[in-house]
Amino acid sequence: MKGHVLLSHGLESGPQATKVTAMATVAEARGWRTSRPDFRDLDATGQVRYVDQRIERLCAAITPDEPLVLAGSSLGAFASGLASLQHRALGLYLLAPPLALPGYGRALELAPVPTAIVHGWHDELIPAEQVIAWAQARSLELSLVDDSHRLAGHVEIIAGWFGQFLDRLV
Repeated sequence: MKGHVLLSHGLESGPQATKVTAMATVAEARGWRTSRPDFRDLDATGQVRYVDQRIERLCAAITPDEPLVLAGSSLGAFASGLASLQHRALGLYLLAPPLALPGYGRALELAPVPTAIVHGWHDELIPAEQVIAWAQARSLELSLVDDSHRLAGHVEIIAGWFGQFLDRLV
């Protein structure tokens, strides 16, 4: 095994979601172990007060000293970014990341590791212009696609790009 890819689903999703499943398939084909924690019980209220518990659960799934890649969609991307500050990761792959959450005291922060972001031009929740400025200020890789927040029209493309991202890490 090359290491562990830890995939985090979004708020209105689950561990069997289309995007994280496609990304897990690509990672496993390349020799990575994958896991997808289930946050649905924490997300059921839709309230940000459980973000810290989500991050704790994500961090609990990390095996010390195993090469780690954190990947996530939306709230899963946000949690992955913050988890990267607590656990050394080889890289971050973030889909439609919120830069801040109303009512939550922290903005999105990342460890200084290779990071790729995929975002929709027509994201109805997180304006593309904000993500462009945020990524540019940090010199992060950013791919913009003709899609909404769910990125449903680009699942296979995103999974392919994820495979290329993993290939660059090892």
